[in-house]
Amino acid sequence: MKILLSEHKPHKPSLQKILALPFLCLGLMAASSNASAEAQKTLSAGVWGNYKYLPGDKANNNSGGEFGDEALIIYADGDAKDEGRWLYSAEMRIGPGSFTDPDNNSSGSEFAMHKAWVGWRWGDHYTLRVGKSQLPFGWKTSNFWPGDILLAGYGDQMDVGVKLSREQSKFNYDLAYYLADDWGGDSTDTLDDNGHWGSATTYRKVQTWVANGLWQATAQHALGLSLQAGQLQDLTGTPDKPTSGSHQAFALYYLGEIDNLFLKASYIQQTRDLPKAHWQTAMLPETIKNNRLAAELGYRHGPWTFYIDASAAQPKTQGNRVNTVTAYAPGFKYDYGPGWLYVEYLVQDGFIDRNGQVGEGDFDALYITLDFYL
Repeated sequence: MKILLSEHKPHKPSLQKILALPFLCLGLMAASSNASAEAQKTLSAGVWGNYKYLPGDKANNNSGGEFGDEALIIYADGDAKDEGRWLYSAEMRIGPGSFTDPDNNSSGSEFAMHKAWVGWRWGDHYTLRVGKSQLPFGWKTSNFWPGDILLAGYGDQMDVGVKLSREQSKFNYDLAYYLADDWGGDSTDTLDDNGHWGSATTYRKVQTWVANGLWQATAQHALGLSLQAGQLQDLTGTPDKPTSGSHQAFALYYLGEIDNLFLKASYIQQTRDLPKAHWQTAMLPETIKNNRLAAELGYRHGPWTFYIDASAAQPKTQGNRVNTVTAYAPGFKYDYGPGWLYVEYLVQDGFIDRNGQVGEGDFDALYITLDFYL
């Protein structure tokens, strides 16, 4: 079971110079800071596992389902509040439930750093983060899996770069530049949101600019716009690994919360111009396009949260004759103190592949997840 991070705990010489600047700035600011407050530090760990039952799988029916996706998660967080300005956050996952792909990650095994960044806070409104952090793009589901399914590639994105955030009561915005979507020179694995940005032998996402703005229109309603655009690097075997492809996407979204009810909705457009060596070899269209709709409706009552995630994807790629596909995931979660119990059922008639292409395929599954945190 993939867990939404925020629910718990709670690559050219000129580019290298660009990324070095924030580190230099942070170092100069630290040297000039008169902060004397000792940072608040937290080191903690958690464990999760998942039971799944697949109605359409005879072997799974005969066994009565299976337990798996076990993982140990280690967190490190620090915040020098009051007079201090530094903060940091990291999450390491170990085990099959890390939801990392050994064939496409930087470790080559079932452990990975989901995030790891160092930040500097200016005054009451600005924060600069350097490292692997979450892309400010749209909203995140109550639990990453299974509700995120047709947000694929644009859900819980964790990329490596620099992000500046401004938080205020009425208007928040983020500006970011990400060198790549993971550590290393050929990893395309972002853990929760993996399997949607090429592979270690095809291409990966690099040099991505992101902008996000959120307007809190009233206490109950907010409107947002997110944009991202960047390059796709050829990993098919060409020695110099050229950036011969590109990607663009935008998201218009809404966030609402009235008493115990909450609602999230978004419209996303995606375009990818695949690297030439990849689309020619794989006999794919050069340009992949699709539109997505996603919504989440929920109700909170004490330790209980009931919700349903729904999403749809409509292909706009030339030659793709797939109809609009949909996915639904009703469920609930219960906060029992040291962790959460999740019960969710997924129904879908389509998917998004590694190239961002929409495909058809029926799939049903029941997921029950239990976790705890120290």
